[in-house]
Amino acid sequence: MTEITLVEAVTQALAYEMAHDDNVIALGEDIGVNGGVFRATQGLHEKFGEERVIDTPLAESMIAGLSVGMAAQGLRPVAEFQFLGFINSAIDQIISHAARLRNRTRGRLSCPAVFRAPYGGGIHAPEHHSESTEAIFAHTAGLRVVIPSSPARAYGLLLAAIRDPDPVIFLEPKRIYRWVKQVVPDDGKALPLDKCFVLREGSDITLVSWGAMLKETLAVADTLAKQGVQAEVIDVATIKPLDMPTILQSVEKTGRCVIVHEAARFCGVGAEIAANIAEHAVLFLKAPLKRVTGYDTIMPYLKLEKLYMPNEQRIMEAVQTVLENYS
Repeated sequence: MTEITLVEAVTQALAYEMAHDDNVIALGEDIGVNGGVFRATQGLHEKFGEERVIDTPLAESMIAGLSVGMAAQGLRPVAEFQFLGFINSAIDQIISHAARLRNRTRGRLSCPAVFRAPYGGGIHAPEHHSESTEAIFAHTAGLRVVIPSSPARAYGLLLAAIRDPDPVIFLEPKRIYRWVKQVVPDDGKALPLDKCFVLREGSDITLVSWGAMLKETLAVADTLAKQGVQAEVIDVATIKPLDMPTILQSVEKTGRCVIVHEAARFCGVGAEIAANIAEHAVLFLKAPLKRVTGYDTIMPYLKLEKLYMPNEQRIMEAVQTVLENYS
């Protein structure tokens, strides 16, 4: 069986669900003939035709509004935004309409739409192409926010997102689109939403992260293992709703925690996780937890990008502080 990348897993999931559900419609800028800016929809136009793989004008608000209308009428649109920064033009449609449709109609209508977007830095792109603003959507009632970290996770979670009866923000970490290959059976099996995944068992410290930052987080865990420190690594996967029981269970076991994310620190998802640990597991902590994050500034251009992005050194320094200063 052929190994595939994360972006190829996205394509595979879309193709599977479109083949098995005629209501699934893909739409977005250049996703048809061109196959999308990162080729996530490559081949779908030829396979399913222009009525199901729709090239749209450069109009993000229209893409989101059209998706809401389609979903309200029983279709399952999967909209692609070329970069997460471009979704800002569509936020009114997503927050004011997609997220509220079920509540506004007292359950008569739902919005089974998926809003896909590559997100995050690390590819030397301008700021609107490199943002990590998942907290904006996590803060919005009515939206589910999902971020895969591997090809297998992308395939299973995207299938689950498309089948979900309510709107899902599906953010794809483009820095690792082609980082690793995995065998991903094209069997249509979805992975559970709203669940963290424990990628590595450990007893000394809990490392919590999601998306592309798991690359550096797992590398640090490998280094720690060589030093005799067993780190438990948790992939949050669904940012909203947050699976805190899995995180709390791990922290209660290890007594230490470092949270790693690329987004800005202030009001980031890491702050919510930290607050939950403080409320529910503070008596289990052997040391204050630490966060390793991006900074509260606009994503810099490529020359300063490395200074913004959390790296293995910063994660390791935080881990060592938690391990050594409070033993």
